Amino acid sequence: MKNKYGIGFFVITITAVFLITCAYQLSYYKAKEKADTLRVEKEEVPAEEPEVSVPTEGSALKEDCYYLMEVNGYIVVYLSDKKTPYEYTDILYDQLPERLRDEIRNGKYVEGQKELYGFLENYSS
Repeated sequence: MKNKYGIGFFVITITAVFLITCAYQLSYYKAKEKADTLRVEKEEVPAEEPEVSVPTEGSALKEDCYYLMEVNGYIVVYLSDKKTPYEYTDILYDQLPERLRDEIRNGKYVEGQKELYGFLENYSS
């Protein structure tokens, strides 16, 4: 009788190990398939075209845009990277209309030199 229980226990143990191994393999292959699918989708997405580079010496290309920001109470014009100053102005931030101050606080976008210099002429004293 003891031998019957030993063989039964051995068969149950082997079956349990087999089922656990099958479950692990199934989950592994599903995860691998999902990762491969995501990788293929990511490769299929076309890369964005690089933007036109801007020289860092304060000169700008015709296609560039500018950002107006407030620094120490004055308006400063930055290039499209929002880090390189393009022009310092003598326009006081506090003397601008409230709506315009809100836009400049967040970095007012100005496209092209014509629009930029139009703004500067309107608000220069």
